[in-house]
Amino acid sequence: MTRRRIPAVLMRGGTSKGLFVRLEDLPSDLAVRDRVLLRAFGSPDPYGRQMDGVGGGHSSASKVAVISRSVRPGCDIDYLFGQVAVDRALIDWSGSCGNLLSAAASFAIDEGFVDVPSEGVVTVRIWQVNLGQQIVARVPVQAGQTAETGSFEMDGVAFAGAEILIEYPPQENADGGLFPTGRVLDRVEVSGIGRFDVTLVQAGMATAIVEARVLGLAGTELPEHINGDDGLLARLEMIRAACAVAMGLAKTSQEATQTRPHMPKLAFVSPSIDYRASNGQVIGASSTDLVARIISMGKLHHAITGTGAAAIAAALQVPGTVPYRLAQTHSPKVRLGHASGILTVEADVSQDAGALTAERLAMSRSARRLMEGWVCTPGEFWPQDESGLAAIAR
Repeated sequence: MTRRRIPAVLMRGGTSKGLFVRLEDLPSDLAVRDRVLLRAFGSPDPYGRQMDGVGGGHSSASKVAVISRSVRPGCDIDYLFGQVAVDRALIDWSGSCGNLLSAAASFAIDEGFVDVPSEGVVTVRIWQVNLGQQIVARVPVQAGQTAETGSFEMDGVAFAGAEILIEYPPQENADGGLFPTGRVLDRVEVSGIGRFDVTLVQAGMATAIVEARVLGLAGTELPEHINGDDGLLARLEMIRAACAVAMGLAKTSQEATQTRPHMPKLAFVSPSIDYRASNGQVIGASSTDLVARIISMGKLHHAITGTGAAAIAAALQVPGTVPYRLAQTHSPKVRLGHASGILTVEADVSQDAGALTAERLAMSRSARRLMEGWVCTPGEFWPQDESGLAAIAR
């Protein structure tokens, strides 16, 4: 057979795009699964464009979501996320994508995983497989399908859509609660760079937050100012990898770089200041509580990751953290100025017997089904006896 095809849907969720596939339609062998998906995306591509695949040539458009009906009590679907590297033969399954949560909920409704009324708002209970978290999405429906048009606007997305509320309920975190090291501020040393303060937080997803100034940055940079500077990107990756070790996510910096490039995210933040977003809009200092940028898969994100935004918003509520020290205000509604505009995140952090917990994190996203059909790969990437229908044991 010269060609194999997998039923798939290409979706936008928030400021990301991803390929959505049902678990049952993927190869049961995990190595074969990754090989097939990498070929579908066009990775690895030394030219950095994923021209011979469905990937978009950067981290925001090189994502895969594997969806299945959940057998876990209190959950509707299981959402397994993979960040597909562009220039390497690697899919990092260690983290999550908060932006694609809205698309996962939309996919679940339109694929029939969730019973819906003809009109109203449907609650979709998502089990995030990678991180072992339950997340709730509240999705508007029209005529029994996900509503995709509306007046909700997102900075970083050209067209308005229907608002989907994403809520992270309180999470049980066996790795140390909101701050895995037990401290709101750590000192991390990187060879050749020096020592610097960092807040290591686990909320939404593991994120390391540093002050832009200590990196020699203003914090208002746009992707074109960062992503063409290979030396700077290399230094930022060294810092991210050192933070991964400090958080216990990797044994060595080399391991963090080679096998876990997706997590933790590295965020650099600065006090509110006037700056110009990527669409030319001037973001006034009074319209944000903090200015933030996030490095994702070795590049500056064109907007901001949902999981990273949740982590920054949670840390901002706690005295002594890097975001708290720099923030203009400390309201539970945190306005983060990012490269494409502003994102508001609701964060409620409580303390009980000395333990800090993010009781609630919430943000609004939108989603849209862009294309549906089959994604094709050369048959040589499949073993001859692989049916492609057996469930992945995970």
